[in-house]
Amino acid sequence: MGYVSPMLPARPEDHGFDAARLARIDAYLKARYLDTGRLPHTQLLVAHEGEVVHFSHQGLARADSDMKVDETTLFRIASMTKPVTSLAFMMLVEECKVGLDTPVEQVLPEFKDVGVFNGGGAGVPFLTKAPAEPMRMIDLLRHTSGLTYSFQQRSNIDAAHREGKLENWYDNLTLDEFVAAVGKLPLEFSPGTAWNYSVSTDILGAVVQRVSGQGLGDFFRERIFAPLGMDDTFFVVPEDKVHRLADCWTLVPGKGRVMFDRAEESLWRLPPRNISGGGGLVSTALDYHRFCTMLLNKGSLGGVRLVSRKTIDLMTANHLPGGGDLASMSTSLFSETTNAGVGFGLGFAVTTDSAKTMIPGSVGEFYWGGMFSTAFFVDPVERITMVFMTQVSPSTAFTIRRELKTLIYSALST
Repeated sequence: MGYVSPMLPARPEDHGFDAARLARIDAYLKARYLDTGRLPHTQLLVAHEGEVVHFSHQGLARADSDMKVDETTLFRIASMTKPVTSLAFMMLVEECKVGLDTPVEQVLPEFKDVGVFNGGGAGVPFLTKAPAEPMRMIDLLRHTSGLTYSFQQRSNIDAAHREGKLENWYDNLTLDEFVAAVGKLPLEFSPGTAWNYSVSTDILGAVVQRVSGQGLGDFFRERIFAPLGMDDTFFVVPEDKVHRLADCWTLVPGKGRVMFDRAEESLWRLPPRNISGGGGLVSTALDYHRFCTMLLNKGSLGGVRLVSRKTIDLMTANHLPGGGDLASMSTSLFSETTNAGVGFGLGFAVTTDSAKTMIPGSVGEFYWGGMFSTAFFVDPVERITMVFMTQVSPSTAFTIRRELKTLIYSALST
């Protein structure tokens, strides 16, 4: 059975949970993922009304030591950075410094002449046509921009991303250079007509920088992390906290788990050339729990308000055109969610039809995950939040997210 933190402040029974059924989640994770070597460690935090009812840790944080995962362990949260960047943008919207309908080119002129793919690539010059509508800020937030990711492996445009190493954060382009390089490539489709998981949120991070006049890391720290008490969330791990960082692994066909980023030599110790609003943060379960609780509370935590409740309502609505779901709009070969019954808000997936997802949950629940298999969800109906941490990519290797949701909701007693 996994170690349960002594920091546990609430009795599960007082919050409508069966403690024994919560405990069986740890036994399941141990038998299915730890004992089999699929995952090196797991950490699960479940809360109701912001109060932690289950917080368990299993496995070793590092391969070359006996250091166990605990509440202080630091994890690379990858695309769980996206909701933070999205919130930062919406803070600027509240100040009327930018709007959801603002054309991206108005803030980032690098996108002024961007066209839609109409042929070429793979050594042949791209042919483009004019988009039916300009790319707007809302397209960056909901991934309807026409941009892509290099790992999609589905088009000549993502091949150009790979060839130019556009998504290499550490030894290639600065954020401004990245924006310029992406702005020279065609869009995969006219903005607003389809959905594709992409570098949109990295571009949104550049918008936040230019509109605010601050570096993205500085904006996050001053406007979000410090007010929320998220003292262990950052783009660069401070030297005095490196000893808390977990190793990170990747799955290689035929080889199993292979070390991707050894903590003692981690890239996350170094300032990146391109600060990634789409995937660069390191955090802890407790820090991200504070972020989730702020979202659950409609923008406030501990007497500090970051945005209004109406802004959170707007962010957590389905913004896919026509009220569609990802099953009808996605052209993506990869995302951090399934498609049926799932819409997309301003920074995260939103459940629109629980039956179609075929997983227990609530309409209006919102969530996302990261490439190293971390995940979170916020259920504003049941008032439940979850943060799950581990460090193995790709996140599609196992069905652990749907299993966790099933086990958590099955632990409800009232």
